[in-house]
Amino acid sequence: MAKLLTGKRVPDKITNELKIEVKDLKDKEIFPKLSILRVGSNPSDLAYERGSLKRMKKCGINTEVLEFSEDINQKDFLKKLEEVNKDKEVHGILIFRPLPKQLNEEEIKYFISPEKDVDCLSTINIGKVTEGDKTGFPPATSAAVIEMLKYYDISLEGKNAVVLGRSLVVGKPLSMLLLGENATTTICHSRTRNLKEISKNADILVTAVGKAKMVNKNYVSKNSIVLDVGINVDNDGKLCGDVNFEECKDICSMITPVPRGVGSVTTSVLAKHVIKATKLLKNIEL
Repeated sequence: MAKLLTGKRVPDKITNELKIEVKDLKDKEIFPKLSILRVGSNPSDLAYERGSLKRMKKCGINTEVLEFSEDINQKDFLKKLEEVNKDKEVHGILIFRPLPKQLNEEEIKYFISPEKDVDCLSTINIGKVTEGDKTGFPPATSAAVIEMLKYYDISLEGKNAVVLGRSLVVGKPLSMLLLGENATTTICHSRTRNLKEISKNADILVTAVGKAKMVNKNYVSKNSIVLDVGINVDNDGKLCGDVNFEECKDICSMITPVPRGVGSVTTSVLAKHVIKATKLLKNIEL
């Protein structure tokens, strides 16, 4: 059976490190703060919000939640976002997506302060991630994959990494992060030919397609290290990933479960980004 790569210990390690950094900042009279902007009451948003607030509290980071009605218009949303952009006591901003149809995300992503955009909505941060600029903020989920690999001491140098999915939330930025770790990286998508063969030859296989249990035993080999980023619900109403865990766990060498895998690391990465943003805004060396 494959070695199970669970997320539990990873956020604990990150949190303990952040507590020390937060104390140092507070000794300088600097109090890191995250502002969460949420439109409506989507259950998945609320669940992530609860997890984020809990993690920030553990790290000693201040938080505020700005909740807006589902029918808020663009002008009012941008007005509030501008206030948060200019608020010197706020160091990080998280906007839950997808936004309702009446809100223009294309405009919002150019409006949010890139220096406070801790989950990579701004095109400036997407550009920085692509360039390998360490002052940028990759999406928390993409960065969580790298944190998992590093925690388990899995070297990416020269490895063949395959990413299933090309979204700006996970697939594309994660590919840039993997390249930054000197992995040879392939991005696959719905139009990719020979998808199973490409996946099977990967040393590191990351799934981010949003299709429950799509990746079965035909996608993996005995050498595969599988990181499942998918969050789905199966036919029985149970939470599952993109990987058919029961089929793959007896074939591949390492695998993350869903839940208790990569997803459990994302809020600690978000906290890490808030501290990074705080230091950059205050001209403190990282």
